[in-house]
Amino acid sequence: MKAVVAMSGGVDSSVAAYMLKKDGYEVIGLSFELWDKRDAKKLSTCCSLETVEIAKSAAVTLGIEHYTVDVRDAFYRYVIEDFCDSYIAGATPNPCILCNKHIKFDFLLRKAEAIGADVIATGHYARVITSDNSRTLLKKGVDSRKDQSYVLYVMTQAQLLKTVFPLGNMRKEETRALAKEVGLESALRPESQEICFVGDGNYTDFVRDFAPEALKPGPVIDIEGKVVGTHKGIAFYTIGQRKRIGVSSLKPLYVAHIDRVKNIITVGSREDAMRKSLRVKELNWISVETLSEAVRAGVKIRSTMKEEPATITPEGDKTVIVEFDEPQWAPASGQSAVFYNGELVVGGGVIE
Repeated sequence: MKAVVAMSGGVDSSVAAYMLKKDGYEVIGLSFELWDKRDAKKLSTCCSLETVEIAKSAAVTLGIEHYTVDVRDAFYRYVIEDFCDSYIAGATPNPCILCNKHIKFDFLLRKAEAIGADVIATGHYARVITSDNSRTLLKKGVDSRKDQSYVLYVMTQAQLLKTVFPLGNMRKEETRALAKEVGLESALRPESQEICFVGDGNYTDFVRDFAPEALKPGPVIDIEGKVVGTHKGIAFYTIGQRKRIGVSSLKPLYVAHIDRVKNIITVGSREDAMRKSLRVKELNWISVETLSEAVRAGVKIRSTMKEEPATITPEGDKTVIVEFDEPQWAPASGQSAVFYNGELVVGGGVIE
């Protein structure tokens, strides 16, 4: 039995490879060369030269084969461009979801098919199970603090059928302890919280370098429509933002609305950034083939929140309306709404 494991140089993917080898698989590690503009001395995120070398070192420690695949063109097209274009259009993208959708699992499957591997794997904290109706299902990881099912809702049935998540039944502290026991260099590496291709910098600087001509100043208005300031370009703002708005006020102000057509930022109170309903597009269903009638589900609109009860109603084949029981804080266009039935991922899509 062969397994192809995505190895980023982090502790999770290294331990995933170790666990599969321990289970008797012939393991092949695969690292992705993602991005040109990186300085190995400063950038230590999952696509840096440094972390690819750490992944190679982990493969040597584990006694497994390791390959690096150049996906820079695809990464630029499907992740970098979409990331920048979204911010320029007033939306807030999730690059990890874009990478999972267009890069990671697609290239893992290609490598698996090329070498005749039986499964593909990553270090995500999630689980894959088979249902009675022959669909392959995605389930939350046991460690609720690390569950990553939210960023995996874009996976297809073909991908899930071939995928295993060795860490799905583990907790993070168990992963680190095992890495230390095995002697992996990544055992004590801190987790990266940055966007991998931005690193320690600011995403707005990255977007400015990508398309400086697109960042046009415009008016900031309040809820009543009164001009209260000038913004630097809508790419610098996201729904719910409080800092760096550049408007003086005795009360806290938040970005409540972004109008990309008119190039206007609207600010208001915290309540003004709350929403009870939203439309979701670019749908991907996992536990069901499609949605033909309204259903109840728990819905997450960001990875760090717990799911909130809502009714999901289909609006044709391509969109659904999510109606929360209670208003939710700052759902942003471009982010994903993921639907849950208990621990199972029903599906999800992009907030419109």
